[in-house]
Amino acid sequence: MIIDCDTCEVRGDACKECVVTALLGAPPAIDLDERECAAIDVLAHAGMVPRLRLIPIEKSA
Repeated sequence: MIIDCDTCEVRGDACKECVVTALLGAPPAIDLDERECAAIDVLAHAGMVPRLRLIPIEKSA
């Protein structure tokens, strides 16, 4: 999974509640593998970090 905050539809509004901001500040983009995504899900479900709030912007044709 590649997380590119520049392409997030809720960037700005949801950054303070996003796990990416909690872990790394507000980076332009990060690349997480499956194990890292699973670890973030476990931490979020335990209430230890915010959930990932990424909503990629859909590019129109």
